[in-house]
Amino acid sequence: MAVSSESDAHLGQPEDPNHSDPTTAHDDLDDFESEIEEDDDESEEDDEEPEPITPEAQMRTERVNMESLFKRLSTERVPVRVHDILIKGNTKTKDSVIEAEVEALLKNATTVQQLLQAAGVANARLQHLDIFDSVNITLDAGPPELPGTANVVVEVSEAKNPLTGDVGIFSKPEARSWSLEGSLKLKNLFGYGDLWDGSVAYGWGQASEVSAGVAFPKFKALATPLTARISLLSQDWLKFSSYKEKALGISLGLLSIGNHDLSYHLSWRTLTDPSQMASHSVRRQLGHGLLSALKYTFKVDQRNSPLRPTRGYAFLSTTHIGGLVPENRSLHFIRQEFDLRYAVPLGFYRAALNFGISSGVIFPWGRGFLNTPSYLPERFFLGGNSSPVCTLRGPMSILGFKARGLGPAEPRRQERGNGNNESSDASTGMDFIGGDLAVTAFVDLSFDLPLRVFREAGIHGHAFACTGSLTKLTENVYREFSLQKLRDSFRCSAGFGIIVPTKLFRMEVNYCYILKQHEHDQGKSGVQFSFSSL
Repeated sequence: MAVSSESDAHLGQPEDPNHSDPTTAHDDLDDFESEIEEDDDESEEDDEEPEPITPEAQMRTERVNMESLFKRLSTERVPVRVHDILIKGNTKTKDSVIEAEVEALLKNATTVQQLLQAAGVANARLQHLDIFDSVNITLDAGPPELPGTANVVVEVSEAKNPLTGDVGIFSKPEARSWSLEGSLKLKNLFGYGDLWDGSVAYGWGQASEVSAGVAFPKFKALATPLTARISLLSQDWLKFSSYKEKALGISLGLLSIGNHDLSYHLSWRTLTDPSQMASHSVRRQLGHGLLSALKYTFKVDQRNSPLRPTRGYAFLSTTHIGGLVPENRSLHFIRQEFDLRYAVPLGFYRAALNFGISSGVIFPWGRGFLNTPSYLPERFFLGGNSSPVCTLRGPMSILGFKARGLGPAEPRRQERGNGNNESSDASTGMDFIGGDLAVTAFVDLSFDLPLRVFREAGIHGHAFACTGSLTKLTENVYREFSLQKLRDSFRCSAGFGIIVPTKLFRMEVNYCYILKQHEHDQGKSGVQFSFSSL
Protein backbone atom coordinates (compact mmCIF):
# COMPACT_ATOMS: atom_id res chain seq x y z
CA MET A 1 0.00 0.00 0.00
CA ALA A 2 1.19 3.61 -0.52
CA VAL A 3 0.19 7.18 0.14
CA SER A 4 0.42 9.64 -2.72
CA SER A 5 0.67 13.39 -2.13
CA GLU A 6 0.04 15.51 -5.20
CA SER A 7 -1.14 18.56 -3.27
CA ASP A 8 -1.13 19.79 0.29
CA ALA A 9 -4.80 20.70 0.57
CA HIS A 10 -5.88 17.50 2.33
CA LEU A 11 -2.71 16.40 4.06
CA GLY A 12 -2.30 16.38 7.81
CA GLN A 13 -6.09 16.47 8.42
CA PRO A 14 -8.16 13.70 10.00
CA GLU A 15 -9.81 11.52 7.43
CA ASP A 16 -13.48 10.71 7.40
CA PRO A 17 -13.96 7.07 8.41
CA ASN A 18 -16.68 6.69 5.79
CA HIS A 19 -14.41 7.91 3.02
CA SER A 20 -13.64 5.19 0.49
CA ASP A 21 -10.57 6.71 -1.22
CA PRO A 22 -7.82 4.06 -1.04
CA THR A 23 -4.94 6.56 -1.29
CA THR A 24 -4.24 7.10 2.41
CA ALA A 25 -1.83 5.30 4.71
CA HIS A 26 0.59 2.51 3.78
CA ASP A 27 2.45 -0.67 4.72
CA ASP A 28 4.61 1.08 7.30
CA LEU A 29 1.84 0.30 9.77
CA ASP A 30 3.02 -3.32 9.90
CA ASP A 31 1.70 -4.00 13.36
CA PHE A 32 -1.82 -2.89 12.57
CA GLU A 33 -2.04 -4.77 9.29
CA SER A 34 -0.61 -7.91 10.84
CA GLU A 35 -3.37 -7.77 13.45
CA ILE A 36 -5.96 -7.64 10.70
CA GLU A 37 -4.31 -10.56 8.88
CA GLU A 38 -4.20 -12.61 12.09
CA ASP A 39 -7.91 -12.02 12.62
CA ASP A 40 -8.57 -13.22 9.07
CA ASP A 41 -6.42 -16.33 9.63
CA GLU A 42 -8.25 -17.19 12.86
CA SER A 43 -11.62 -16.86 11.18
CA GLU A 44 -10.45 -19.12 8.36
CA GLU A 45 -9.23 -21.75 10.82
CA ASP A 46 -12.59 -21.77 12.57
CA ASP A 47 -14.33 -22.60 9.32
CA GLU A 48 -13.75 -26.27 8.50
CA GLU A 49 -14.96 -25.81 4.95
CA PRO A 50 -14.23 -22.22 3.89
CA GLU A 51 -16.48 -20.92 1.20
CA PRO A 52 -14.92 -19.31 -1.87
CA ILE A 53 -14.63 -15.50 -1.48
CA THR A 54 -16.52 -13.56 -4.08
CA PRO A 55 -15.13 -10.29 -5.47
CA GLU A 56 -17.89 -8.38 -3.68
CA ALA A 57 -16.97 -9.96 -0.34
CA GLN A 58 -13.29 -9.25 -0.90
CA MET A 59 -14.07 -5.58 -1.60
CA ARG A 60 -16.16 -5.38 1.57
CA THR A 61 -13.30 -6.89 3.58
CA GLU A 62 -10.79 -4.43 2.17
CA ARG A 63 -13.22 -1.61 2.85
CA VAL A 64 -13.59 -2.69 6.49
CA ASN A 65 -9.83 -2.96 6.87
CA MET A 66 -9.33 0.47 5.34
CA GLU A 67 -12.00 2.04 7.55
CA SER A 68 -10.32 0.51 10.58
CA LEU A 69 -7.03 1.98 9.45
CA PHE A 70 -8.62 5.43 8.97
CA LYS A 71 -10.18 5.16 12.43
CA ARG A 72 -6.84 4.39 14.02
CA LEU A 73 -5.13 7.28 12.22
CA SER A 74 -7.82 9.69 13.39
CA THR A 75 -7.91 8.54 17.03
CA GLU A 76 -4.27 7.78 17.92
CA ARG A 77 -0.74 8.68 16.89
CA VAL A 78 0.96 5.98 14.84
CA PRO A 79 4.77 6.19 15.23
CA VAL A 80 6.88 6.05 12.10
CA ARG A 81 10.42 6.94 11.05
CA VAL A 82 11.60 7.93 7.58
CA HIS A 83 14.25 5.47 6.44
CA ASP A 84 15.10 6.86 3.01
CA ILE A 85 14.08 9.56 0.53
CA LEU A 86 14.09 8.44 -3.11
CA ILE A 87 14.09 11.04 -5.90
CA LYS A 88 12.86 10.22 -9.39
CA GLY A 89 12.22 12.08 -12.62
CA ASN A 90 14.91 14.77 -12.29
CA THR A 91 17.02 14.51 -15.42
CA LYS A 92 18.60 17.97 -15.05
CA THR A 93 17.86 19.18 -11.53
CA LYS A 94 20.49 18.24 -8.95
CA ASP A 95 19.34 15.94 -6.14
CA SER A 96 20.73 18.42 -3.60
CA VAL A 97 18.21 21.05 -4.68
CA ILE A 98 15.26 18.76 -3.97
CA GLU A 99 16.80 17.34 -0.80
CA ALA A 100 17.36 20.83 0.62
CA GLU A 101 13.64 21.55 0.34
CA VAL A 102 12.26 18.29 1.75
CA GLU A 103 14.86 16.28 3.67
CA ALA A 104 14.83 18.02 7.06
CA LEU A 105 11.08 18.52 6.91
CA LEU A 106 10.29 14.83 6.27
CA LYS A 107 12.88 13.28 8.57
CA ASN A 108 11.70 15.36 11.54
CA ALA A 109 8.30 13.65 11.37
CA THR A 110 7.79 11.03 14.10
CA THR A 111 4.21 9.95 13.40
CA VAL A 112 2.22 9.07 10.30
CA GLN A 113 0.05 12.13 10.81
CA GLN A 114 3.10 14.40 10.94
CA LEU A 115 4.58 12.69 7.91
CA LEU A 116 1.43 13.25 5.86
CA GLN A 117 1.40 16.91 6.79
CA ALA A 118 5.14 17.28 6.07
CA ALA A 119 4.64 15.68 2.65
CA GLY A 120 2.06 18.32 1.80
CA VAL A 121 4.36 21.16 2.84
CA ALA A 122 7.26 19.61 0.92
CA ASN A 123 5.07 19.34 -2.18
CA ALA A 124 4.21 23.05 -1.93
CA ARG A 125 7.88 23.99 -1.51
CA LEU A 126 8.91 22.10 -4.63
CA GLN A 127 6.08 23.62 -6.63
CA HIS A 128 7.19 27.07 -5.42
CA LEU A 129 10.58 26.57 -7.09
CA ASP A 130 8.73 27.06 -10.41
CA ILE A 131 10.92 24.56 -12.27
CA PHE A 132 8.60 21.52 -12.22
CA ASP A 133 5.38 20.89 -14.13
CA SER A 134 4.22 18.43 -11.48
CA VAL A 135 5.35 17.01 -8.13
CA ASN A 136 4.15 13.72 -6.64
CA ILE A 137 5.21 12.52 -3.17
CA THR A 138 4.49 8.90 -2.25
CA LEU A 139 4.89 7.30 1.18
CA ASP A 140 5.82 3.62 0.97
CA ALA A 141 6.77 0.87 3.44
CA GLY A 142 10.33 0.69 4.69
CA PRO A 143 12.52 -2.45 4.61
CA PRO A 144 10.88 -5.54 6.20
CA GLU A 145 13.78 -5.87 8.64
CA LEU A 146 13.10 -2.32 9.93
CA PRO A 147 9.51 -2.26 11.19
CA GLY A 148 7.91 1.11 11.79
CA THR A 149 9.82 2.80 8.97
CA ALA A 150 8.76 4.37 5.69
CA ASN A 151 10.40 5.38 2.44
CA VAL A 152 9.43 8.67 0.81
CA VAL A 153 9.43 8.72 -2.99
CA VAL A 154 9.61 12.18 -4.56
CA GLU A 155 8.76 12.04 -8.25
CA VAL A 156 9.02 15.26 -10.26
CA SER A 157 8.34 16.21 -13.83
CA GLU A 158 10.64 18.96 -15.03
CA ALA A 159 9.29 21.84 -17.09
CA LYS A 160 9.14 20.87 -20.77
CA ASN A 161 9.68 24.45 -21.90
CA PRO A 162 12.28 26.21 -19.73
CA LEU A 163 11.69 29.55 -21.45
CA THR A 164 8.48 31.41 -20.61
CA GLY A 165 7.28 34.95 -21.20
CA ASP A 166 4.54 37.35 -20.14
CA VAL A 167 3.25 40.64 -21.46
CA GLY A 168 0.51 42.92 -20.21
CA ILE A 169 -0.86 46.45 -20.08
CA PHE A 170 -1.65 47.99 -16.70
CA SER A 171 -3.44 51.18 -15.79
CA LYS A 172 -3.31 53.60 -12.88
CA PRO A 173 -6.32 55.83 -13.38
CA GLU A 174 -5.56 57.96 -10.32
CA ALA A 175 -2.17 58.86 -11.85
CA ARG A 176 -3.54 58.96 -15.41
CA SER A 177 -0.81 56.61 -16.58
CA TRP A 178 -0.51 53.34 -18.46
CA SER A 179 2.36 50.91 -18.62
CA LEU A 180 3.34 48.12 -21.01
CA GLU A 181 5.22 45.36 -19.18
CA GLY A 182 6.92 42.28 -20.55
CA SER A 183 9.25 39.65 -19.12
CA LEU A 184 11.19 36.56 -20.16
CA LYS A 185 12.18 33.81 -17.72
CA LEU A 186 14.69 31.00 -18.24
CA LYS A 187 14.29 28.17 -15.74
CA ASN A 188 16.87 25.79 -14.33
CA LEU A 189 19.70 26.63 -16.74
CA PHE A 190 22.43 24.94 -14.66
CA GLY A 191 20.26 22.43 -12.82
CA TYR A 192 20.40 24.21 -9.47
CA GLY A 193 16.84 25.53 -9.64
CA ASP A 194 18.21 28.84 -10.94
CA LEU A 195 15.81 31.31 -12.50
CA TRP A 196 17.12 33.92 -14.96
CA ASP A 197 14.77 36.68 -16.02
CA GLY A 198 14.69 39.98 -17.82
CA SER A 199 11.86 42.49 -17.78
CA VAL A 200 10.94 45.74 -19.47
CA ALA A 201 8.25 48.16 -18.29
CA TYR A 202 7.43 51.28 -20.29
CA GLY A 203 5.03 53.73 -18.73
CA TRP A 204 3.27 56.53 -20.55
CA GLY A 205 3.72 59.57 -18.35
CA GLN A 206 5.30 58.15 -15.21
CA ALA A 207 7.81 55.26 -14.91
CA SER A 208 9.94 53.04 -17.12
CA GLU A 209 12.30 50.26 -16.05
CA VAL A 210 14.69 47.75 -17.59
CA SER A 211 16.01 45.03 -15.29
CA ALA A 212 17.60 41.59 -15.26
CA GLY A 213 18.13 39.18 -12.41
CA VAL A 214 18.93 35.67 -11.23
CA ALA A 215 17.67 33.66 -8.27
CA PHE A 216 19.12 30.49 -6.75
CA PRO A 217 17.19 28.44 -4.18
CA LYS A 218 18.98 26.97 -1.21
CA PHE A 219 20.80 23.66 -1.65
CA LYS A 220 23.50 21.81 0.29
CA ALA A 221 26.25 24.19 -0.79
CA LEU A 222 24.02 27.25 -0.22
CA ALA A 223 22.22 27.54 3.10
CA THR A 224 19.86 30.33 2.04
CA PRO A 225 18.33 31.43 -1.29
CA LEU A 226 20.41 33.97 -3.20
CA THR A 227 19.06 36.63 -5.56
CA ALA A 228 20.73 39.39 -7.57
CA ARG A 229 19.21 42.05 -9.80
CA ILE A 230 20.44 45.01 -11.81
CA SER A 231 18.02 47.67 -12.97
CA LEU A 232 17.73 51.03 -14.70
CA LEU A 233 14.72 53.00 -13.51
CA SER A 234 13.29 56.29 -14.74
CA GLN A 235 10.35 57.94 -12.94
CA ASP A 236 8.52 61.14 -13.90
CA TRP A 237 7.02 63.04 -10.96
CA LEU A 238 6.79 66.42 -12.69
CA LYS A 239 3.00 66.58 -12.41
CA PHE A 240 3.05 65.92 -8.68
CA SER A 241 6.39 67.10 -7.29
CA SER A 242 8.29 68.81 -10.14
CA TYR A 243 11.17 66.37 -10.50
CA LYS A 244 12.33 63.38 -12.50
CA GLU A 245 14.33 60.53 -11.04
CA LYS A 246 16.79 58.16 -12.69
CA ALA A 247 18.42 55.32 -10.80
CA LEU A 248 20.97 52.70 -11.87
CA GLY A 249 21.43 50.07 -9.21
CA ILE A 250 21.91 46.52 -8.07
CA SER A 251 20.16 44.60 -5.31
CA LEU A 252 21.30 41.42 -3.56
CA GLY A 253 19.13 39.07 -1.54
CA LEU A 254 21.33 38.06 1.39
CA LEU A 255 18.98 36.06 3.60
CA SER A 256 15.53 34.57 3.21
CA ILE A 257 14.54 32.16 5.97
CA GLY A 258 10.95 31.67 7.06
CA ASN A 259 9.38 35.06 7.77
CA HIS A 260 12.69 36.94 7.59
CA ASP A 261 14.25 38.60 4.56
CA LEU A 262 17.46 40.67 4.35
CA SER A 263 18.69 42.44 1.22
CA TYR A 264 21.29 45.01 0.18
CA HIS A 265 20.67 47.82 -2.31
CA LEU A 266 23.23 49.99 -4.08
CA SER A 267 22.14 52.60 -6.62
CA TRP A 268 23.22 55.90 -8.13
CA ARG A 269 20.30 58.32 -8.25
CA THR A 270 19.84 61.55 -10.15
CA LEU A 271 17.04 64.09 -9.55
CA THR A 272 16.36 66.72 -12.23
CA ASP A 273 13.77 69.42 -12.91
CA PRO A 274 13.33 69.94 -16.68
CA SER A 275 10.46 72.40 -16.04
CA GLN A 276 12.69 74.64 -13.87
CA MET A 277 9.59 75.44 -11.83
CA ALA A 278 10.22 73.27 -8.77
CA SER A 279 9.53 74.57 -5.30
CA HIS A 280 12.33 75.51 -2.92
CA SER A 281 12.31 72.19 -1.05
CA VAL A 282 12.56 70.21 -4.29
CA ARG A 283 15.33 72.39 -5.77
CA ARG A 284 17.46 71.80 -2.67
CA GLN A 285 17.60 68.07 -3.40
CA LEU A 286 18.27 68.12 -7.15
CA GLY A 287 21.47 66.42 -8.25
CA HIS A 288 23.23 63.11 -7.62
CA GLY A 289 23.04 60.79 -4.64
CA LEU A 290 24.40 57.37 -3.71
CA LEU A 291 22.07 54.93 -2.00
CA SER A 292 23.76 52.13 -0.06
CA ALA A 293 21.24 50.47 2.22
CA LEU A 294 20.25 47.32 4.05
CA LYS A 295 16.59 46.33 4.09
CA TYR A 296 15.15 43.88 6.62
CA THR A 297 11.60 42.57 6.29
CA PHE A 298 9.57 40.47 8.70
CA LYS A 299 6.26 39.23 7.31
CA VAL A 300 3.49 36.99 8.63
CA ASP A 301 0.35 36.44 6.56
CA GLN A 302 -2.24 34.05 8.00
CA ARG A 303 -5.18 35.32 5.96
CA ASN A 304 -7.15 32.77 3.93
CA SER A 305 -6.82 34.93 0.79
CA PRO A 306 -4.75 38.02 -0.05
CA LEU A 307 -7.36 39.24 -2.56
CA ARG A 308 -10.53 38.74 -0.53
CA PRO A 309 -9.62 37.83 3.04
CA THR A 310 -12.52 36.67 5.22
CA ARG A 311 -10.51 35.49 8.22
CA GLY A 312 -6.99 35.68 9.60
CA TYR A 313 -4.37 38.36 10.11
CA ALA A 314 -1.22 39.73 8.50
CA PHE A 315 1.71 41.72 9.85
CA LEU A 316 4.61 43.36 8.04
CA SER A 317 7.61 45.21 9.44
CA THR A 318 10.20 46.80 7.16
CA THR A 319 13.42 48.47 8.30
CA HIS A 320 15.56 50.40 5.82
CA ILE A 321 18.98 51.75 6.87
CA GLY A 322 20.79 53.92 4.30
CA GLY A 323 24.27 55.41 4.36
CA LEU A 324 26.51 52.35 4.63
CA VAL A 325 29.19 53.76 2.30
CA PRO A 326 31.49 56.52 3.62
CA GLU A 327 31.01 58.85 0.67
CA ASN A 328 30.05 62.54 0.58
CA ARG A 329 27.00 61.91 -1.59
CA SER A 330 25.83 58.89 0.41
CA LEU A 331 22.22 59.17 1.61
CA HIS A 332 21.90 58.66 5.38
CA PHE A 333 18.47 57.76 6.68
CA ILE A 334 16.51 55.26 8.77
CA ARG A 335 13.07 54.28 7.49
CA GLN A 336 10.63 52.08 9.45
CA GLU A 337 7.22 50.82 8.34
CA PHE A 338 4.51 48.70 9.99
CA ASP A 339 1.41 47.07 8.49
CA LEU A 340 -1.32 45.20 10.36
CA ARG A 341 -4.41 43.57 8.81
CA TYR A 342 -7.18 41.59 10.49
CA ALA A 343 -10.24 39.93 8.95
CA VAL A 344 -13.30 38.76 10.88
CA PRO A 345 -15.99 36.56 9.23
CA LEU A 346 -19.59 37.56 9.92
CA GLY A 347 -21.25 34.27 8.97
CA PHE A 348 -23.64 35.37 6.21
CA TYR A 349 -23.22 36.06 2.47
CA ARG A 350 -19.49 35.42 2.95
CA ALA A 351 -19.42 38.79 4.64
CA ALA A 352 -16.24 39.81 6.42
CA LEU A 353 -15.01 42.88 8.24
CA ASN A 354 -11.42 43.87 7.47
CA PHE A 355 -9.44 46.25 9.64
CA GLY A 356 -6.06 47.70 8.80
CA ILE A 357 -3.54 50.21 10.07
CA SER A 358 -0.22 51.25 8.54
CA SER A 359 2.44 53.61 9.80
CA GLY A 360 5.88 54.76 8.77
CA VAL A 361 8.59 57.17 9.83
CA ILE A 362 11.81 58.33 8.19
CA PHE A 363 14.62 60.30 9.78
CA PRO A 364 18.13 61.25 8.59
CA TRP A 365 21.17 60.33 10.66
CA GLY A 366 24.75 61.53 10.79
CA ARG A 367 26.40 64.88 11.52
CA GLY A 368 23.86 67.69 11.83
CA PHE A 369 20.94 65.37 11.16
CA LEU A 370 18.53 67.48 13.26
CA ASN A 371 18.80 70.28 10.71
CA THR A 372 18.88 68.01 7.66
CA PRO A 373 15.79 67.26 5.51
CA SER A 374 14.98 63.65 4.68
CA TYR A 375 15.73 62.42 1.16
CA LEU A 376 12.81 63.33 -1.10
CA PRO A 377 12.22 60.00 -2.98
CA GLU A 378 12.35 58.06 0.30
CA ARG A 379 9.64 60.12 2.00
CA PHE A 380 6.08 58.92 2.37
CA PHE A 381 3.44 60.00 -0.18
CA LEU A 382 -0.24 59.22 0.30
CA GLY A 383 -3.17 58.94 -2.10
CA GLY A 384 -4.24 56.78 -4.99
CA ASN A 385 -6.89 54.13 -5.47
CA SER A 386 -4.91 50.97 -4.73
CA SER A 387 -6.91 48.60 -2.55
CA PRO A 388 -5.80 48.96 1.10
CA VAL A 389 -7.20 45.48 1.80
CA CYS A 390 -4.80 43.72 -0.58
CA THR A 391 -1.64 45.79 -0.30
CA LEU A 392 1.00 45.31 2.38
CA ARG A 393 3.44 48.05 1.38
CA GLY A 394 3.32 50.54 4.21
CA PRO A 395 1.12 53.67 4.41
CA MET A 396 0.16 54.54 0.83
CA SER A 397 -3.47 54.40 -0.21
CA ILE A 398 -6.41 56.59 0.78
CA LEU A 399 -9.36 56.05 -1.56
CA GLY A 400 -10.80 59.21 -3.09
CA PHE A 401 -7.50 61.12 -3.27
CA LYS A 402 -5.21 61.31 -6.27
CA ALA A 403 -1.73 59.77 -6.17
CA ARG A 404 0.52 62.09 -4.15
CA GLY A 405 -2.60 64.16 -3.66
CA LEU A 406 -2.37 65.13 0.01
CA GLY A 407 0.09 66.13 2.69
CA PRO A 408 2.74 68.87 2.92
CA ALA A 409 2.89 71.01 -0.22
CA GLU A 410 4.77 74.09 -1.42
CA PRO A 411 4.03 76.50 -4.27
CA ARG A 412 6.12 76.11 -7.36
CA ARG A 413 8.51 78.84 -8.40
CA GLN A 414 6.86 81.80 -10.09
CA GLU A 415 7.59 82.29 -13.75
CA ARG A 416 9.90 85.14 -14.67
CA GLY A 417 9.31 86.87 -17.96
CA ASN A 418 7.18 85.56 -20.77
CA GLY A 419 6.77 81.87 -21.28
CA ASN A 420 4.49 79.40 -22.94
CA ASN A 421 1.13 78.45 -21.51
CA GLU A 422 2.41 75.15 -20.17
CA SER A 423 4.93 76.90 -17.96
CA SER A 424 2.32 79.39 -16.84
CA ASP A 425 0.02 76.60 -15.76
CA ALA A 426 2.83 74.86 -13.93
CA SER A 427 3.80 78.03 -12.07
CA THR A 428 0.39 78.22 -10.41
CA GLY A 429 0.53 74.66 -9.08
CA MET A 430 1.77 73.08 -5.90
CA ASP A 431 4.52 70.56 -5.28
CA PHE A 432 3.62 67.73 -2.92
CA ILE A 433 6.86 67.14 -1.04
CA GLY A 434 5.83 64.18 1.10
CA GLY A 435 6.15 63.66 4.83
CA ASP A 436 8.35 62.03 7.45
CA LEU A 437 5.54 60.51 9.53
CA ALA A 438 2.62 58.72 7.86
CA VAL A 439 -0.35 56.91 9.38
CA THR A 440 -3.28 55.33 7.51
CA ALA A 441 -6.20 53.19 8.65
CA PHE A 442 -9.28 51.63 7.06
CA VAL A 443 -12.28 49.46 7.71
CA ASP A 444 -13.85 47.44 4.88
CA LEU A 445 -17.04 45.36 4.82
CA SER A 446 -17.13 42.85 1.93
CA PHE A 447 -20.13 40.70 1.04
CA ASP A 448 -21.56 38.52 -1.72
CA LEU A 449 -24.10 39.98 -4.10
CA PRO A 450 -27.52 38.27 -4.17
CA LEU A 451 -27.36 37.11 -7.80
CA ARG A 452 -25.88 33.64 -8.29
CA VAL A 453 -24.06 34.58 -11.50
CA PHE A 454 -22.10 37.22 -9.56
CA ARG A 455 -21.22 34.82 -6.76
CA GLU A 456 -19.94 32.19 -9.20
CA ALA A 457 -17.76 34.79 -10.95
CA GLY A 458 -16.36 36.07 -7.66
CA ILE A 459 -17.91 39.50 -8.13
CA HIS A 460 -18.77 41.00 -4.75
CA GLY A 461 -19.56 44.31 -3.11
CA HIS A 462 -17.95 46.27 -0.32
CA ALA A 463 -18.32 49.40 1.78
CA PHE A 464 -15.32 51.18 3.24
CA ALA A 465 -13.97 54.11 5.24
CA CYS A 466 -10.36 55.38 5.07
CA THR A 467 -8.32 57.92 6.98
CA GLY A 468 -4.71 59.05 6.93
CA SER A 469 -2.20 61.65 8.06
CA LEU A 470 1.10 62.87 6.61
CA THR A 471 3.33 65.30 8.53
CA LYS A 472 6.88 66.65 8.53
CA LEU A 473 9.32 66.03 11.39
CA THR A 474 12.80 66.90 10.10
CA GLU A 475 14.60 70.26 10.18
CA ASN A 476 13.59 70.72 13.85
CA VAL A 477 9.89 70.66 12.99
CA TYR A 478 9.48 67.74 15.41
CA ARG A 479 9.76 70.27 18.27
CA GLU A 480 6.34 71.64 17.29
CA PHE A 481 4.76 68.20 17.03
CA SER A 482 1.76 67.47 19.26
CA LEU A 483 -1.09 64.97 19.41
CA GLN A 484 -3.56 67.77 18.72
CA LYS A 485 -1.77 68.68 15.46
CA LEU A 486 -1.57 65.02 14.52
CA ARG A 487 -5.31 64.58 15.03
CA ASP A 488 -6.10 67.68 12.97
CA SER A 489 -3.90 66.47 10.10
CA PHE A 490 -6.04 63.41 9.33
CA ARG A 491 -8.07 63.26 6.10
CA CYS A 492 -11.08 60.95 5.73
CA SER A 493 -13.14 59.35 2.97
CA ALA A 494 -15.88 56.71 2.74
CA GLY A 495 -17.81 54.91 0.04
CA PHE A 496 -18.97 51.66 -1.52
CA GLY A 497 -18.35 49.73 -4.70
CA ILE A 498 -18.15 46.50 -6.68
CA ILE A 499 -15.05 44.36 -7.10
CA VAL A 500 -14.59 42.33 -10.29
CA PRO A 501 -11.69 39.82 -10.20
CA THR A 502 -10.38 38.40 -13.48
CA LYS A 503 -7.46 36.20 -14.50
CA LEU A 504 -5.41 39.23 -15.57
CA PHE A 505 -6.36 41.96 -13.10
CA ARG A 506 -8.65 43.02 -10.28
CA MET A 507 -11.01 45.88 -11.08
CA GLU A 508 -12.82 48.05 -8.54
CA VAL A 509 -15.63 50.47 -9.32
CA ASN A 510 -16.10 52.67 -6.26
CA TYR A 511 -18.10 55.70 -5.28
CA CYS A 512 -15.94 57.76 -2.91
CA TYR A 513 -17.12 60.63 -0.73
CA ILE A 514 -14.52 62.96 0.80
CA LEU A 515 -15.36 63.57 4.45
CA LYS A 516 -12.36 65.77 5.28
CA GLN A 517 -9.49 67.30 3.33
CA HIS A 518 -7.13 70.25 3.61
CA GLU A 519 -6.72 73.28 1.39
CA HIS A 520 -4.27 71.96 -1.20
CA ASP A 521 -5.35 68.31 -1.16
CA GLN A 522 -6.55 66.75 -4.40
CA GLY A 523 -9.53 64.74 -3.21
CA LYS A 524 -12.75 64.47 -5.15
CA SER A 525 -16.08 62.78 -4.49
CA GLY A 526 -17.46 60.63 -7.28
CA VAL A 527 -17.08 57.34 -9.14
CA GLN A 528 -13.52 56.06 -9.47
CA PHE A 529 -11.99 53.06 -11.21
CA SER A 530 -9.02 51.05 -10.05
CA PHE A 531 -7.13 48.25 -11.81
CA SER A 532 -4.64 46.08 -9.95
CA SER A 533 -2.60 43.18 -11.30
CA LEU A 534 -3.21 39.92 -9.45
